[in-house]
Amino acid sequence: MHDFCFTIPYGLLVLVGGAVGYARRGSTASLAGGAGSGAVLLLAGFLSLKAFENRRNSYLALALETLCSLILTFVMGERYLETSKIMPAGLVAALSGMMSLFYLYKIASGGHATACAALLGRN
Repeated sequence: MHDFCFTIPYGLLVLVGGAVGYARRGSTASLAGGAGSGAVLLLAGFLSLKAFENRRNSYLALALETLCSLILTFVMGERYLETSKIMPAGLVAALSGMMSLFYLYKIASGGHATACAALLGRN
């Protein structure tokens, strides 16, 4: 599976979540964090998509995606531990943790989508 297939929806979800946090609670931290992280993820997703269209890998995009998801996992995981609130901290921490594992797998496999197919025996 290509990383942009997950990164673009993930980025949109983070971006919208930050906007909703601001609209509901007036939290500028939610707006800044969500908009900033979402924008970085969307940029990385589109960089990855453009590289895919040129039959190449974008290691810059993969690095941005991984770094952003790891930071979100850490920050929102800490917030969840402090507040014990599933929404939004627990959900974002869990989703970001899964995305981090996916990106780390992509890095370990050299960034190629065919590594997953080879692992599943579908060459």
